[in-house]
Amino acid sequence: MLTCQIPPQYFEATHGTAPKYAGQNKVNPGSIILSAEMMLRHMGWTEAADNVLSAMSNVIQNKTVTYDLERLMDGATLLSCSEFGDALIDSL
Repeated sequence: MLTCQIPPQYFEATHGTAPKYAGQNKVNPGSIILSAEMMLRHMGWTEAADNVLSAMSNVIQNKTVTYDLERLMDGATLLSCSEFGDALIDSL
């Protein structure tokens, strides 16, 4: 779940911990990236926020996703957390 608590302006990805995945480079970074998108939009950087959202959409539509989504999508390509981040950067 994403949250934006205003005021004060505070953006975070809210979720529990997953210690069993620590150090495995497999967890989906989407919630923290989308929290950053909300922060950019709040700051008035709408073009940057739109670009982040568009990149996230493109990567998922291309079915290049982390394990949590890959197992739910036919024909998807499994990416690690860092590879997913690289795919987002490439899509910007």
